[in-house]
Amino acid sequence: MTLAFCPSCISTAMESLLVSTAEAMPFFSSLPKPFSAPILRNPNPAALLIGRRSLSVAAVQMNSKEAKLWGGRFEDSVTDAVEKFTESISYDKALYKHDIMGSRAHASMLAQQGLITDGDRDKILEGLNEIQGQIERGEFAWRTDREDVHMNIEAALTDLVGEPAKKLHTARSRNDQVCTDFRLWCRDAVDATVLRIKNLQVSLVNLALRNEGLIVPGYTHLQRAQPVLLPHLLLAYVEQLERDSCRLLDCRGRINFCPLGACALAGTGLPIDRFMTAEALGFTSPMRNSIDAVSDRDFVLELLSANSIIAVHLSRLGEEWVLWASEEFGFITPSDSVSTGSSIMPQKKNPDPMELVRGKSARVVGDLVSLLVLCKGLPQAYNRDLQEDKEPVFDSVKTIIGMLEVSAEFAENITFNQDRIRSALPAGHLDATTLADYLVKKVCYIL
Repeated sequence: MTLAFCPSCISTAMESLLVSTAEAMPFFSSLPKPFSAPILRNPNPAALLIGRRSLSVAAVQMNSKEAKLWGGRFEDSVTDAVEKFTESISYDKALYKHDIMGSRAHASMLAQQGLITDGDRDKILEGLNEIQGQIERGEFAWRTDREDVHMNIEAALTDLVGEPAKKLHTARSRNDQVCTDFRLWCRDAVDATVLRIKNLQVSLVNLALRNEGLIVPGYTHLQRAQPVLLPHLLLAYVEQLERDSCRLLDCRGRINFCPLGACALAGTGLPIDRFMTAEALGFTSPMRNSIDAVSDRDFVLELLSANSIIAVHLSRLGEEWVLWASEEFGFITPSDSVSTGSSIMPQKKNPDPMELVRGKSARVVGDLVSLLVLCKGLPQAYNRDLQEDKEPVFDSVKTIIGMLEVSAEFAENITFNQDRIRSALPAGHLDATTLADYLVKKVCYIL
């Protein structure tokens, strides 16, 4: 028996299957339904011709997009899907100040070396100042078709000052440009984080001073162990934070080297002065190896590692204070200004800020793991994968700064319940070790 296949029946079945599948998965509900146009059982040649003309018009529109900085040898524009997938302007516009800083230093160096005229330099600097003002006033139009912060600013500069702007990219690639921007941003992030660490340390010291002489149970294995002074316990966190601060400042020293002049990976034959740009941007010196300059992300991994350790320390502080705020302990009472309630249980008073500090630590550690996995298989030198390094770093820094700020706020708004703590001291044989030490001394004295 011979089976006959009907093309229209197969198309109808496929349409039915795919539409039902799309409807069963709400996540994809925003996507266009497959075969949404009517299936032509007996195609009309005129209709097909109109369709071809529509496709031709679409192709012309696609090819009329603004030319990319890198688009000289390309005949066709990228598709909308590729453009949307590869853009980074939605997040790397956070680097705009540092991008403009780098461009100012680079333009000044080019003029100093005779690669552009002083007049061109002045027009470039004037245009960059105008663009920075527009961004900070919220007037700048960020465009996805310009891909990233560098091309947005450079294209806008060309619109403003014309031909001089096109000379700004002399002896510079986006590879060394983005590395320079990122190092400048990370350097500022370290400074901002260290400041928040110091603020939290001050809050903890003040809390210790307000409770000078207060004895609390000390715990090991979450079991009562020995009596300790509360200030001694609080200052343990101050010591952890001091090491956190030192780690960040140590990391800052390795961040502070300038990649500018490395270009794509092999430097440039033009007579640039890398020491001039490094000094103008406050770097210690230029990076010694051009391949390393554009591909290194150790400084980012180190920053995220330091942030992860801070997050773990803050999570431990949060866990202790959440426990101590419970009815079972009752050692601390947060003020209403740092507490939340329940929508159904009117008696509840929750130390939510410190619970979230504990929870957000997972996110900071996750940012580190994301970047470690991103970097683990990359050959030298620059690879587009490294575009994905920005979001974990931005998230980690924003989260850790928030955790430090709210922990300091919480420390300034809690009260230790001294009567409750004193009444809890007799339980658990906290003086057992002291008594054992006394007996050892007594035996030694007799002998």
